[in-house]
Amino acid sequence: MPPGVPPVPGTPADPGVPAPPAGPGVAPPFAAPPTEGGRSRLWLGLGVGALAVLLCCGGGGAAVVGLAVSNVQAVEEQGRAVTDDYYQALVEKDWSKAYDQLCDDARRRESRQEFEQRVATEPQISGYRVGEVDTQTLTVPVNVTLAGGKQESQTVTLAPDQQTGGMEVCGVS
Repeated sequence: MPPGVPPVPGTPADPGVPAPPAGPGVAPPFAAPPTEGGRSRLWLGLGVGALAVLLCCGGGGAAVVGLAVSNVQAVEEQGRAVTDDYYQALVEKDWSKAYDQLCDDARRRESRQEFEQRVATEPQISGYRVGEVDTQTLTVPVNVTLAGGKQESQTVTLAPDQQTGGMEVCGVS
């Protein structure tokens, strides 16, 4: 272009320089991003997220409750079983087997020989009925029938074995 001549609109002033953008009403080379229709997507996303958190936490809570219930049931089952084994051994006059059901503390208080001598001289048990385990106090009521027909109620105190976690008889009153 000669000097002093004004540039003509629509033609580049210098070669290699892009043309200015088109005026109003011309379609852009790309689409504009969509506008949000209110905040419905945000609330939908938050709702789905809250539901997911509720399901995860609810599932975890249910698992904790399930474990607690199964633990209580295990304590009840073990408590009844060890109490039944202890009294069955006494009915059968198998003092050694009864002694094996005792906890470590009871064994420290009384040797096997002392235990066998003591229970051999006490009124003999001819029958028994084991009640429900109290999981709070770890006690079990037992209705005992002695030789001769006399009946009495006894309470067995249980304790968990430190090594195996199983229940053991730790006292009878």
